[in-house]
This record gives sequence, structure tokens and C-alpha cells, in this order.
Amino acid sequence: MNQGSNKKSDHAVIRWGIVGCGKVTEVKSGPAYSQTEGFELSAVMRRDVAKAKDYAERHGVPNYYGDADELINHPEVDAVYIATPPDSHLHYALKVAAAGKPCCVEKPMASSYQECVTMQAAFGERQLPLFVAYYRRSLPRFEQVKMWLDGGEIGEVRHVTWHLSSPPNKFDLSGEANWRTDPAVAYGGYFDDLASHGLDLLVYLLGEFKEVSGVAVNQQGYYGAKDAVAAVWLHESGATGTGSWNFGSLTQEESVTIYGNKGHINFAIFSEVPLLLSNEQGEKEVFIEHPKHIQLYHVENMQRHLTGETQHPSTGETALHTAWVMDRIVGRI
Repeated sequence: MNQGSNKKSDHAVIRWGIVGCGKVTEVKSGPAYSQTEGFELSAVMRRDVAKAKDYAERHGVPNYYGDADELINHPEVDAVYIATPPDSHLHYALKVAAAGKPCCVEKPMASSYQECVTMQAAFGERQLPLFVAYYRRSLPRFEQVKMWLDGGEIGEVRHVTWHLSSPPNKFDLSGEANWRTDPAVAYGGYFDDLASHGLDLLVYLLGEFKEVSGVAVNQQGYYGAKDAVAAVWLHESGATGTGSWNFGSLTQEESVTIYGNKGHINFAIFSEVPLLLSNEQGEKEVFIEHPKHIQLYHVENMQRHLTGETQHPSTGETALHTAWVMDRIVGRI
């Protein structure tokens, strides 16, 4: 369905379409495509076409659809952002690859490592750009952590540990449908949705995992997916790591600590708390605020990648490694 003008955009502008203009696209990601120079948000799709129309009208998007194929194959859509739950990422991504267009897929990349392998192969064979929305790799707050590490502020990294826990929410207690607790969509439950962000960031900061194993169980019985996960790993660099994620605790807690032979860095993946650097020179506390549209720098980096200015930090290839780590931890491979 078309709304408004069909005028052609300037050839220098890359016109994006969104498949699945749901909650995540309202503030976190959607507006970033309109605000990035060289990008334009030209179309959105949702199976409920009335909701797609409402989104388009509120965000000033000229075209809206109730059918993904229509958006993906439209000649005025140059690239596609897939923002649906992960069980449909592969389905839609293969259609985008067949259409010969660049694609950005929400995280996690897909519902399993094997699906990610298939997706990456489809874009690789066609030499098409594939990005994955692990936007923390592009955020200034975590770039600061990387600068400290690369600058030797804590010396050689020896170990990293991450703990995340939270109580069950009202949806868990009610038994309402939720893709994050449906094992057919997210086998690891909230671990798939949340830990994927942090594990991907640790790969970015510390390098790829060489060995990884874990345990995943359901302790509460509120839903079918896993709700308690623990892992141990070894980075290619020789640094070790441990992680624990529990979604049935009394309180919300989160902490990441990277230990080096000359100091340590403490921060959080999700909580907006200061970065803390402790070394032989003393302690330094830095707070860097996230942008209102948290995917803004991620989207801007896609524009720079597509124009040949720089390499994007989060691609199908990097996300494929994160998917392997995730499935190793929960015991699926």
C-alpha cells in the first residue's frame, strides 16, 4: 500500500524499508534511519496493515505494507532492516538476499547457529552486505572501554566475569505468550535476548572465543525456555571468562569486570552506570550517556560502510561467531 508521494530519491540516498515495525523500532532504531545523513526511511511493513499505516503516519514514512514481499521487492527500497522476532529472521533475510539488497537483522541473528550459517552464506555468495544490530559495538560508552584496553591501561587481560540476574516479570508470572520465553523461538529464553548483546560485546572487546561450554536449566517452571545459565570460556588471546545469567532472582543485579595484570575495568552492559578504571595510577570514573535513539551510531556506521568509508563492527560474520558461542553455552552444539 502506498501513502503520499512516489517521487524518486536522490541516487546518493539509500532508501530503507523495515520489516516488522514494532516496539523496538519506535525509539531505539527506526528514527535513526531517518536521522542518518545519506539514509532515508521510505517504507515500513507489519502484518497488521493498520498498525503499519499508523507507524508510517506518526514517523513520516511515505510507504507502508502488510506484506513483506511487497516491501522487499519494491524498486524504491534499496536496503531492508528486519526487526521481527528471531524465528523469522532467516525467512525474511533469504528473501532480501534473493532481491540483491543489503540487510540489517535484529539481534540475535537467528534462532540457532545453523540458521545463522545459512543466512551468512546467502549474503556471502551474493557479496551483499549483512549487518546485525549488535549496536553496543558502536556506542561511545563501550568504545571508551575498548580504548582503555587497547591502550594498555590494565595491562594484559587475564580474565573477564559477567553476572546478570533479575526477578520474573509480570508476563512470566501470567503465562502470557512471549517470544523471549518460547523455546521454539528463543531456546535459552532471556539469555538469548539479553546475553547475546553482552557476549557479542565481549568478543569485540577481547577477541573471539576459542573454547566455551556451559549449563542451561529451567529453575522456575513459569515457561518452557531456559531461565538459568552459567558458562566458562577461553578467548583466543588466552584470557579466561565466566558468566552467569539468572532470571528468577529476587533483585536486579549486573556487573562486568575485566581483570588485567595491571588493573581492572568495571562496567555494565545494560545498566547506565559509570565506567570504572582502576590501575597503578589510581581510579578513574567516566560516565558517557547513550543517545536517545540507541542504534544511531550503529546505523551511521552502516552508512559509512555502504559508502566505503569504513568497516562496520557488527556484520553477519561477527554475529555468526556470537551465535556459535551462544549455542555452545546452552548445549545445542
